[in-house]
Amino acid sequence: MGLPALEFSDCYLDSPQFRERLKSHELELDKTNKFIKELIKDSKALIQALKSLSTAKRKFADSLNDFKFQCIGDAETDDEMCIAKSLQEFAAVLQNLEDERTRMIENANDVLILPLERFRKEQISAAKDAKKKYDKETEKYCAVLEKHLSLSAKKKEAHLLEADNQVDNVRQHFYEVSLEYVFKVQEVQERKMFDFVEPLLAFLQGLFTYYHHGYELAKDFNHFKTDLTISIQNTRNRFESTRSEVESLMRKMKENPHEHKSVSQHTMEGYLYVQEKRSFVSTWVKYYCTYYRESKKVTMVLFDPKSGGKTGEEESFILKSCTRRKTDSIEKRFCFDVEAVDRPGVITMQALSEEDRRLWMEAMDGREPVGFTDDLLSPPSGIDEQGLYRIAGVNSKIQKLLTLVPFFLADNLLLTSYVSRMLPAPLMTYQYQRSFIKAAKMDNPEARVTEVHALVHRLPEKNRQMLELLVKHLANVASHHQQNLMTIANLGVVFGPTLLRPQEETVAAIMDIKFQNIVVEILIEHHERIFRDMPNSSLSNTQLKTPRRRSTDSKTPSCSERPLTLFHTPTHSHKGYQHEVLFILFLSNSINMSFSVNLSFSATSSSPTSPRSPSWPMFSAPSSPQPISSASSDSSPVSFTGRKARALYACKAEHDSELSFIAGTIFENVHTSREPGWLEGTLDGRTGLIPENYVEFV
Repeated sequence: MGLPALEFSDCYLDSPQFRERLKSHELELDKTNKFIKELIKDSKALIQALKSLSTAKRKFADSLNDFKFQCIGDAETDDEMCIAKSLQEFAAVLQNLEDERTRMIENANDVLILPLERFRKEQISAAKDAKKKYDKETEKYCAVLEKHLSLSAKKKEAHLLEADNQVDNVRQHFYEVSLEYVFKVQEVQERKMFDFVEPLLAFLQGLFTYYHHGYELAKDFNHFKTDLTISIQNTRNRFESTRSEVESLMRKMKENPHEHKSVSQHTMEGYLYVQEKRSFVSTWVKYYCTYYRESKKVTMVLFDPKSGGKTGEEESFILKSCTRRKTDSIEKRFCFDVEAVDRPGVITMQALSEEDRRLWMEAMDGREPVGFTDDLLSPPSGIDEQGLYRIAGVNSKIQKLLTLVPFFLADNLLLTSYVSRMLPAPLMTYQYQRSFIKAAKMDNPEARVTEVHALVHRLPEKNRQMLELLVKHLANVASHHQQNLMTIANLGVVFGPTLLRPQEETVAAIMDIKFQNIVVEILIEHHERIFRDMPNSSLSNTQLKTPRRRSTDSKTPSCSERPLTLFHTPTHSHKGYQHEVLFILFLSNSINMSFSVNLSFSATSSSPTSPRSPSWPMFSAPSSPQPISSASSDSSPVSFTGRKARALYACKAEHDSELSFIAGTIFENVHTSREPGWLEGTLDGRTGLIPENYVEFV
């Protein structure tokens, strides 16, 4: 129920009813004053809290901006550069958001606190002053009226007339003050409907502007978020692969530490004890020695355990000869004598073990011959099998299939020569291994392809022919990625470490596996250009000078060059089908050759057709990749029109005709496309292509 109205009639201003109604207005005025006072106090506390929150977020953003990722290795992949840049992107978003919050806080004082304080001062305080004046005049009027009524009627007429005039004047003044007070009370009650609410509305508008700014920032950030999501998934996949390689190397080093001692073709280094004769007493002094094979220079740095890690002075000499010291000629073990060109006498040195002495002796007298071990592995058969080349097969079946190999090698002299030599080096050779890695580290994607193209044609002819055969086969495997899940990126993970195996197993070499993978991806993706066309030598030489990518470059990394590819496995119904059985010989822990054999299977027989029968095809290179149909081979294509679909995985568009999206995105008006394996749909008003196996219909 609302407040009662205050009447202005003369006879009503002094009535009990008027005073009762006026009292209810005064109580409401006091309540409003108290509420506004508390609201101003809470507003100031809110603004202070927002300032503290903003300060904390800015400090958090500064911490993110100051942190720099340091990746292992001398260069970074595009995905690693995108991840390294992410913290600065996060910091920029937070700083931008806090800038808008600061503007909102500064504006809040002008639009909320000052108007409320002005309303209390100009309106409510004025009403209180009017009330004090009204109470004073009321008291004066009542006293004058009471005194006037007590006058005796026997007074003179002139005296009574003067008293009547005085009462009339006091009554008139009381009436005027009462009207002013009533007017002010009702004015405050009316003005608070807009003078009080309007500042609150303005503050909320500023708050909505802040939140809308955050929404716009999120929209602008969505593109980078998609790229980052893909880069994180790619990097996680590479980490799992690299981790298994490092663990394998660690196990090998634990089991056979001597076999994995680092021996460079240019230097030999390590600790040696040198015999020094002083005053008829022999002492053994520890040195860190380095031998440079090309110049035959030996340097020795004195090791002092009490120096706190500081190195002593360096001595050096030119090696003339090195002779193994017989055990019965000296009381120490593992000794050998060296003679110097530029100093007289013989220097006796003691190695740390028999194996260590052997390595020093071989380094000074000649290189140790490289040995190798034969490993024979085979991936699961069937080009449509999930996890092809990544999931180990059944050993008994592998051995049975390998017995068929001689039937095909007889008709291919290249493969016969290849197997007979057993290739102790990887197919892409140790000679060009570092060159391929440097090519993968170039900034420009086209420069990478051009340099890899040139390097492939520098390989020995037989190596290049075998590499072409293998890469065409891998391109065929990648064309079936919707069934076998082996995309170009996944094949790069499998074949990069084997085709470009380093001469030494080191952690630094393992850190380059990601670039080995990129080389294989380039070979598969551009195999027709690389093996069909001769390289442009002048362009290749120019590209050799292209600097490698580093994290300190100002170049903005692009995550769209190598997007993550994930697929569902479609269900197939086969009554009779062709399995392409794939053999890969891993020699010296590397892939050395690849060949394919088509074996016919039926539902009623598990045995392959005899290799001597006319239906058995001879060895041949895999056919060119065929486009993947969106429907199975024994059913008619299914048409989808005007339906909604939900993204199961994130995807980065590689062409203008495609859509970029993250997992959970909803597409409108999804229908079949003319492009096999693609759908067409609408996202945020834009129509484009969507990979069919990235989405499900809803």
